[in-house]
Amino acid sequence: MSRYSVSPLDLTGLKTISLHDRPGKVKIADFAKPYREGALLDTLPHILAANSFRAVIQAMRDAKSAGKPIMWAMGGHVIKCGLAPVLSDLMRRGYATSFSMNGSASIHDFEIAISGSTSEDVESVLPDGRFGSAEETGLEMNDAIRLGDNVGLGMGEALSNLAAQGQHAAYSLLAAAHDAKVPVTVHVAIGTDTPHTHPAADPGAIGRATHRDFRLFCALVKQLNQGGVYINAGSAVIMPEVFLKALSAVRNLGFPVANFTTVNFDFLQHYRPRANVIERPHAHAGGHGYSITGHHELMIPLLAMSLIETGK
Repeated sequence: MSRYSVSPLDLTGLKTISLHDRPGKVKIADFAKPYREGALLDTLPHILAANSFRAVIQAMRDAKSAGKPIMWAMGGHVIKCGLAPVLSDLMRRGYATSFSMNGSASIHDFEIAISGSTSEDVESVLPDGRFGSAEETGLEMNDAIRLGDNVGLGMGEALSNLAAQGQHAAYSLLAAAHDAKVPVTVHVAIGTDTPHTHPAADPGAIGRATHRDFRLFCALVKQLNQGGVYINAGSAVIMPEVFLKALSAVRNLGFPVANFTTVNFDFLQHYRPRANVIERPHAHAGGHGYSITGHHELMIPLLAMSLIETGK
């Protein structure tokens, strides 16, 4: 016999209902379908994240049709995953009207443009201090920033100008945006990026150039009102913080920014993107925010394929 003072509950009197009378949240009409060529989006189930994915596709198509901006902000992992050609193609098709990068994204893309490779093995070079000491990256990026600052350019445009001259420019998002005259902004915090440790680093030029880009970014955010789309891909801290400050500054100056769509693409959903990109921008302002979780190297090509197929 059990030593417990509480006996198991007697369930013989429990009332049941027919399965046919019970509402169900999942119905066979919502199920996924086998893939058909040219109908990728139609094969997805009408359930949970698949519905969010559809909503993002529709928002981007609507923005393109209405001539509204589709802003892409990104961290370095998006570039490291080899997605610049996909993003460049979306730009040419009208599904990207500007690009904003944190420092690491600009470094990886710049290195691709000039050397065709990027992303060093940090663990193997950190012990002897060789991490981040690439001469060409540090020298050429800092020279581009300084020269651009001398003529009033932001960091993104200055780096794009030089990337476009690189031997492997065909694989560079900076170079593609340069050729298309699509705005690129780069947002850095001093000390977060390897070129800041190079002897050629000019902190005054870096600060002025990235602040100039922040003001350009504000001008781009201003255009999101009534139908624009803002996508944060793979930046967990810098770009979500920059976006929220820019949005507040624009509204503070009296410009309405409401009823637009925000999206966060990442393989982990972090606090700042959720709060600063998905939730806070739409408080009392309308619009929608969507979180799409998955590896960039899978989700962004899937997004591109879906946009291309549904745009036929």
